Amino acid sequence: MIRRALHSKQRGPLSVHTNRLIHEKSPYLLQHAHNPVDWYPWGEEAFAKARAEDKPIFLSIGYSTCHWCHVMERESFESGETAALLNRHFVPVKVDREERPDIDRVYMFFVQATTGGGGWPMSVFLTPDLQPFFGGTYFPPDNRYGRPGFPALLRGLSEAWANDRTRVVESGGEVVGQLRRYAAAAPGSAPGPDDSIAEAAFRSFQRGYDAEFGGFGGAPKFPQPSVHNFLLRYGARSGDQEAAGMVLATLEAMAQGGIHDRLAGGFHRYSVDERWFVPHFEKMLYDQAQLAVSYLEAYQVTGRESYAGVARRILDYVLREMTHPDGGFYSAEDADSAADSARPSEKNEGAFYIWSRAEIEGIVGTPAAGWFRHRYGVEAEGNVAMDPHGEFRGRNILFEAHSLEDTAERFGLEPARLAAALEDARAKLLAARARRPRPHLDDKILTAWNGLMISAFARAAQTLDDPRFAEAARRAAAFVLDRLYDPAAGTLLRRYRDGESAIPACLEDYAFFAQALLDLYETDFEPDRLELALRLMETARDRFEDREHGGFFSTVESGELILRLKEDHDGAEPSANSIAALNLLRLAEIMGREDLRRSAERTLQSVAERLKEAPTAVPRMLAAWLRAQAPPRQVVIAGQRDAPDTRALVAEVRRGFRPDVLLLVADGEARNPLLAGMHPLGGKAAAYVCQNFVCREPVTEPGKLKELLKDLRVPTSRQSVSLRFRHLHGQP
Repeated sequence: MIRRALHSKQRGPLSVHTNRLIHEKSPYLLQHAHNPVDWYPWGEEAFAKARAEDKPIFLSIGYSTCHWCHVMERESFESGETAALLNRHFVPVKVDREERPDIDRVYMFFVQATTGGGGWPMSVFLTPDLQPFFGGTYFPPDNRYGRPGFPALLRGLSEAWANDRTRVVESGGEVVGQLRRYAAAAPGSAPGPDDSIAEAAFRSFQRGYDAEFGGFGGAPKFPQPSVHNFLLRYGARSGDQEAAGMVLATLEAMAQGGIHDRLAGGFHRYSVDERWFVPHFEKMLYDQAQLAVSYLEAYQVTGRESYAGVARRILDYVLREMTHPDGGFYSAEDADSAADSARPSEKNEGAFYIWSRAEIEGIVGTPAAGWFRHRYGVEAEGNVAMDPHGEFRGRNILFEAHSLEDTAERFGLEPARLAAALEDARAKLLAARARRPRPHLDDKILTAWNGLMISAFARAAQTLDDPRFAEAARRAAAFVLDRLYDPAAGTLLRRYRDGESAIPACLEDYAFFAQALLDLYETDFEPDRLELALRLMETARDRFEDREHGGFFSTVESGELILRLKEDHDGAEPSANSIAALNLLRLAEIMGREDLRRSAERTLQSVAERLKEAPTAVPRMLAAWLRAQAPPRQVVIAGQRDAPDTRALVAEVRRGFRPDVLLLVADGEARNPLLAGMHPLGGKAAAYVCQNFVCREPVTEPGKLKELLKDLRVPTSRQSVSLRFRHLHGQP
């Protein structure tokens, strides 16, 4: 197992120097506000200085919980000698990639094209007119890891700028020109995706699946909830149990591994090894949101409480540790923290989460400590065998080494008694851990990530029937609408922090928050949520849609960005194009808006070649394609939304895994004309089960509804799909 080199000290004492970043709100920029580097935030002041002094710009992009960003800061940006080089020869600019994904995306495109890789911190050198000419990621303070030392790089680039500028600018310009041509290229004229696409994608994931440890690919191993999303839908449609089996086994392995916080709930960013044991300890909001949904869907597929339990613990962790008092959700918790409160500046990755055997025994007491040690793999000398830097010496990462049943048998205990004792031990250790120095909390509130988290809470409220989760979703949605939405213009801002709302929203903010409103509608059936989701998607179409070639640009047209890109890769976060397409398909079915469906279909057509050539890169877009291919399936409950008979019918629909089935309530307040003809029967709430615009006779009893839902199938033939499109377009 390969482990990154960790450094014991994140930063030294703050110097008397203060730069312009002190006036920013970004936690990442504020971390650099006392560097001796004369940092500027991204903006015209920095650009004007570069033009006036004829200096290149050094652009450094990262985020506040980025481990290697901390390392490069300590090694280079806190160095007076390195700062002098930067200040003398360059205009240094800092960008928080989470606040400005538009800037990050453009220059990451350049770095990946010129180096074959990317990551953070990202280091890019620009001309005064913002054209990149050299880029990379982390640079060490001297020659190591096969990379040039940062001071040597600065000297070399400053000399090239002074003595060989034409070649430097022309070489960078050639790359940018190629990137512009690539970004502007129209999609091919090949036919759109066909029935073979989904199966081919499934086979690709099948080949990459790790049958021993779960997950896809080798170390380092990342959660891939967009892959889970597609495979569960493909399995439900095709009847192929292996598709769901890969997801279920992966989720079980993750829940048992060290990547899962056994005490507080939630998941760390990724596993350094292939078996989910040694994590990179950072916790991101978008991971919690998407993995909660994965576990909820696994529970719907199987009915196994273990999956629901993991989802509950994720959501409880977010409510406890990552929620603003007024309801919005914070962005991340750092991997690094101080091991000793007496030395707060000396930080190690994972220090907050790992334990010695003696600590556990002293806190838990006997005999429960012995049971806990066996269950969670605690060893006297520490349980990380491959530890080249000694960071885990004598320490333990908690993971599920033995099942509850095996542990009970080992100690001759009743499983119920053991479970209660282990829960008591967990609570004691969690309380003790809370007294340790906490990792840094990035407390900015991002519209896009809040959208993902609201969806997770809404889906949990539906699946688990827990009113706490519904209330969390409602409060967070109200937070975004109150602080980050302009109702007069129908526009969003991206970031709120410390009383300030700022930064025009990107496509992902509109798409993810509109999805949240749709999911929240299917939780509480407030019709205003549908209207808001529709308005946001109409604004997104106005601001971002490529009406000529299909799909959506990530940003509006802007003079400060040298490229306008469309993003289709479903990575750590789903592609905004994928979610936009799914939103438009849902809204088209709900509102009867054929223009919205055409917009979604143009988006799918724009990535048709990508779906065929690299399906594993676009699993959420594949899920959108599956939805577009299937006939509309709706269940409409006609009745008062809070009445017991309505709730009983709604609960029946929510049992089991029925992806892409729309659940609507016609309660007399719904302003959707498509629901106008649906009424209660004999004073009782009635359920109308509809497929391909044909509704069965309404029923009022949950048992009869259960029987009708069994027939709500997705046809697999192209004939049924063709019939649907003819119907929608008014053809006979």
